[in-house]
Amino acid sequence: MMRYSALAVVWLLTAVCAVLGAIASPWWFAWLLLLAPLSLLGAWDLVQSQHSLLRNYPLLAHFRWLAEMIRPEIYQYFIESDVDGRPFDRDSRSLVYERAKNSHGEYPFGTELDVYEAGYEWFNHSIAPVPLQEEPFRVPVGGPQCKQPYQMALLNISAMSFGALSSNAILALNLGARLGGFAHDTGEGGLTKYHLKHGGDLIWEIGSGYFGCRTRDGNFDLAAFRDKSQHDHVKCVSLKLSQGAKPGLGGVMPAAKVTPEIAEIRGVPAWQKCVSPSYHKAFSTPRELVELIHRMRDAAGGKPAGFKLCVGQQHEFLAICKAMLELELFPDFIVVDGGEGGTGAAPLEFEDHIGTPLGEGVYFVHNALVGCGLRDKIRLGCSGKIHSAFEMARRIAQGADYCNAARAMMFALGCIQAQRCQKNTCPVGVATQDPTRVRALVVEDKAERVSHFQQNTVRGFNEIVAALGLHHPSELHPGLLMRRINPTTVKSYAQLYQYLQPGELLSEPPEHWREAWQQASPDRFQPKSS
Repeated sequence: MMRYSALAVVWLLTAVCAVLGAIASPWWFAWLLLLAPLSLLGAWDLVQSQHSLLRNYPLLAHFRWLAEMIRPEIYQYFIESDVDGRPFDRDSRSLVYERAKNSHGEYPFGTELDVYEAGYEWFNHSIAPVPLQEEPFRVPVGGPQCKQPYQMALLNISAMSFGALSSNAILALNLGARLGGFAHDTGEGGLTKYHLKHGGDLIWEIGSGYFGCRTRDGNFDLAAFRDKSQHDHVKCVSLKLSQGAKPGLGGVMPAAKVTPEIAEIRGVPAWQKCVSPSYHKAFSTPRELVELIHRMRDAAGGKPAGFKLCVGQQHEFLAICKAMLELELFPDFIVVDGGEGGTGAAPLEFEDHIGTPLGEGVYFVHNALVGCGLRDKIRLGCSGKIHSAFEMARRIAQGADYCNAARAMMFALGCIQAQRCQKNTCPVGVATQDPTRVRALVVEDKAERVSHFQQNTVRGFNEIVAALGLHHPSELHPGLLMRRINPTTVKSYAQLYQYLQPGELLSEPPEHWREAWQQASPDRFQPKSS
């Protein structure tokens, strides 16, 4: 408990000085002028609800606030760059913090980006903007085979499991989702009491470990899935094929975080590393995958069912499309997770170099569905470093229908990116199972911040839509999104990428799609040529 050492020392010295002042010399009482205020400040740090860091590090954390007072926090630059080479112009954490605290969103002096640097992106606005739409837009999710369609918000909480996150973090996220009227993806760690307590809308995600609906030998238990998916708070069900930060690997939870409670929920041994398999046992072909999604929808009472993936080899996704066409069974939604997506535990090589980045992934999946004549039946979600209204508009212009955010929601909870997720020593109680650290996160306070961040960011998105002269997000298109190629060349995304026409893959696939389309088979994921 070294984090309480400073407070313990101050309290001890206060008591010693008080005793010595009473029995030795009154001069000892003079020290109380310094020690008594520090003792009271430390006690206040322990019980206040605004700052998780102070609750876990009383007195010590004030040095962090002091450091922030002598530097321009809002304009701090990230040393790193985004995956497509665009440097972060402002600290994205600070942007999220401001919106989560319901503070103003205006900044002085204009852009700090080099607008002539390759990779700079912007939208071309309209000379005749339209009035702002005050109400948040919604996306109806549920195709022709869905009995209980769901009105999805344009920004939702992306998949983060109980286990990776603390119980208080899950409680705050779900309460925030309820307050703000948006959806909360459970992650693959199971549907728990912490997800259900506050009544926020849930997307129940099932991974290759089938946690929460798992037989003793680790297979998918459809009966257990049916029982839990009927819960009123579960609005959609999703099958996770892969995760952007570690595609081709299963989920990983370090042994230190596998408490007896989590072990019971997941059906695994306590205090041992919990690793989801890298592949699913419930299907082995594209056809079986499509049929499994259909069975999940039926078992859930007709609620929207879909799957999440990070795009990899293109013929494999096209094989799934061919299976949909042959079986005439369609998922209600597909979520594309970008290779830049976050995680609490993954090999560095996978985090940095495996998996298609979000922009290219959304472009490919959107066009594959359009080319197969399926786009009007399936909604397209996306996730991966989405933290601002511009990022939302950017991805929707590229082809998505709605967005999910994980990292930004963690910032709203108070995450300071200490990068101790895998060590179980998160200093703000977000990504830990240590109960003495978890208590630092006050659910009600952080739930409001999650709700404020989502609502303020969506309002910012509505402002962008209005500034472009559009009445609805569905009017966003690639021709409005510009990218600087070099100091003298600018192209729109419509010029950078070739977009397919409805049904084009079924008639005459373009040359750059032809090989992958010919390799795709609904009966196997391996290419036909192998």
